Amino acid sequence: MARSVTTRRKIVYTVLAWGVGLLIFFPILWTILTSFKTEADAIAAPPKFLFFHWTLENYAVVQERSDYMRHLWNSIVIAGGSTLLGTVVAVPAAWSMAFVPSRRTKDILMWMLSTKMLPAVGVLYPIYLMFIQLGLLDTRTGLVIVMMLINLPIIIWMLFTYFREIPGEILEAARMDGATLRAEILYVLTPMALPGIASTILLNVILAWNEAFWTLNLTAANAGPLTAFIASYSSPEGLFFAKLSAASVMAFAPILVLGWFSQKQLVRGLTFGAVK
Repeated sequence: MARSVTTRRKIVYTVLAWGVGLLIFFPILWTILTSFKTEADAIAAPPKFLFFHWTLENYAVVQERSDYMRHLWNSIVIAGGSTLLGTVVAVPAAWSMAFVPSRRTKDILMWMLSTKMLPAVGVLYPIYLMFIQLGLLDTRTGLVIVMMLINLPIIIWMLFTYFREIPGEILEAARMDGATLRAEILYVLTPMALPGIASTILLNVILAWNEAFWTLNLTAANAGPLTAFIASYSSPEGLFFAKLSAASVMAFAPILVLGWFSQKQLVRGLTFGAVK
């Protein structure tokens, strides 16, 4: 009897999990399907799901109209650069908070996390003026700095959580063996926390890749990443849904593929230290 109840419960949980997964995936599927429609089919009522005229015209028009490779390269530089810079800053910061805590460590962590609750538009004007004065407006360097700063609290919090799961005695043993602070972080701490660091890096790349507010307000023509590439298909004449969908697919496809192939590493890192 107990086994039968357990089996039914597993079936219910499996069905619910698949239902939630399909519900989350449906907008992505609909965007992909719309990208292969004509503009007339894209706005048809009732909507056409599978039975429509399939075409690659939207992708051809998008490639002719926009410099996709330039936007793609900008996204790679901005996401990769901000992630690398943020990790370099966050690792020693998280190390000090995890292994050399002070009475104010928790307050500092909460303060850093509270900065994520600030509406971005509230600090846009001063940052915009600063970028003009420093010559960083519409530059990849400026966006790398901004992306690093807005994601730094999350990076530090995640690394702090992972580092807390590592026994401090191991680092003390390394110091007794003559390890310097640099060697302790690079050769002892980093290899042990590698799953957590890898998942933090992947999450930061995803956040930086998908960021739209700052990229649309601090760039124009030169440093625009793929989020600006998508926004260029919204015009005063109206929305071209099929071409907008094609541009969206071309923008999220690289990060979607990256997430698909690194999902095991991401899950492993996010659950790092959860089970002892």
